[in-house]
Amino acid sequence: MIRIKKIDHVAVAVSDLDGAAARFAEVLGLSVRTRETVETQKTEAALLPIGESNLELIAPRGNPGLEKFLEKRGPGLHHICVQVENIEDALRTLKAAGVPLIDEVPRPGARGHKVAFLHPKALGGVLVELEEP
Repeated sequence: MIRIKKIDHVAVAVSDLDGAAARFAEVLGLSVRTRETVETQKTEAALLPIGESNLELIAPRGNPGLEKFLEKRGPGLHHICVQVENIEDALRTLKAAGVPLIDEVPRPGARGHKVAFLHPKALGGVLVELEEP
């Protein structure tokens, strides 16, 4: 069984990270707490805290999948990330249950966390990221 601790973030894909951050600050009063380039995923991410969770703005920095997403759909909701206990066990459990995975083993993500993605087919078209700090 997977142990989900919380929703860590909801990610919004954007082409213009600065412009999107300014708009979220103007409209909702949210400000960027951290911003980093995630070399392993070829993205740049900005986290805007909301309580114990975050809104994550992500922009491609050479990531062909994210570039294709933006070309096809434009800016918008990209994925939901849940924090889990023991991501390796969670992936083994999901794989054994026949859940379609993008990642069968975790990879480095933002903030030095271990991350893995479930295929959107697993949850009705929603891309879900598992994360372990």
